[in-house]
Amino acid sequence: MRTQVGIIGAGPAGLMLSHLLHLNGIESVILECRSRKDIEETVRAGVLEQGTIDLLNETGVGERMRREGQLHKGIELRFNGQGHRIPMHDLTGGKHVAVYAQHEVIKDLVAARLAAGGEIIFEVADVSLHDLDTETPKIRFRRDQDGELEELVCDYIAGCDGFHGPSRPSIPSSVRTEYQKVFPYGWLGILIEAPPSSKELIYTNHERGFALVSTRSPQVQRMYIQVDPHDDIKNWSDDRIWTELHARLETHDGWKPIEGPIFQKNIVAMRSFVCNPMQYGRLFLAGDAAHIVPPTGAKGLNLAVADVRVLARALNAYYQSGRTDLLEQYTATCLRRVWKAERFSAFMTGMLHRDANHTPFERQLQLAELDYVTSSRAAATSLAENYVGLPMEW
Repeated sequence: MRTQVGIIGAGPAGLMLSHLLHLNGIESVILECRSRKDIEETVRAGVLEQGTIDLLNETGVGERMRREGQLHKGIELRFNGQGHRIPMHDLTGGKHVAVYAQHEVIKDLVAARLAAGGEIIFEVADVSLHDLDTETPKIRFRRDQDGELEELVCDYIAGCDGFHGPSRPSIPSSVRTEYQKVFPYGWLGILIEAPPSSKELIYTNHERGFALVSTRSPQVQRMYIQVDPHDDIKNWSDDRIWTELHARLETHDGWKPIEGPIFQKNIVAMRSFVCNPMQYGRLFLAGDAAHIVPPTGAKGLNLAVADVRVLARALNAYYQSGRTDLLEQYTATCLRRVWKAERFSAFMTGMLHRDANHTPFERQLQLAELDYVTSSRAAATSLAENYVGLPMEW
């Protein structure tokens, strides 16, 4: 097999890259280890920055998002039993975010690629990368566990295969530097059948730990509480979860979360990770293959989209005019934005979570930070412009 750009991974990064390349007349083939059903039904959060919203609309895949997504013009920071709204729309010149789940974005992109005749090969196995430092890098794979080994010859390879995929380890360890921070927090997330408890997201710092009120649809809501990342979900009955949510979220004016049947719950650990460089030879990493952020800043999907926008533009310059300078600058261009998103995500995480090792002094500093952010227009503006998204390219 032969293609111009071989893409490993059918997550938001790989699918959006393939879509952008198609709009520029560049061929690609996507290889995905999971089934179409799996990637379209695995429920994951989705807060879309203004730039991501704009890109989906500009490239013709935003219709369902406009119809079903929920635009949020602000968020609430809650502490000491009181809510404080950050009016992002007013502070950023009219920008906002959209709550639209990641798997819904994936559905829209898969549909667009297949409708345009794009090639996505699902349920591949034994994927490996070869000859990355030559002009004909290759991807070897099987179409199923028992299939014959096939080879996809490419001009370039995009590793959009997540943290555990084969792309990043294909960069020699002597070449890459990996930065990581593991946070001592976990999030216990639940999906419930209930109407929204709030019109906007609520981020809460409480003595008992962090809590978040989010949403998925008019009928399905998402909520989180901070727990030990090594805890077992079996230790958390529905009653215990609701007890914690009420304790952490209720306010002095009587606000309470709306309860409903819990139909999904799980615990996820939190960490930050960055790989430098994000390229080697003719391999380019994008999305979670190159960087991970804690979910507090709502940046994961948006960073993936920003990466592939940069990569698609660089590849288009190469195929249109033979330019390679944008490809050579890919790591520097992306990491400038990535590190700012890492900074913001770490800031939000540190400000909102309770750390068992905090001294009383550090606890008071945390509350002072929250008070400053919610009472200073300058500080609130900084938070707002980061939350709605920094420019995709600098």
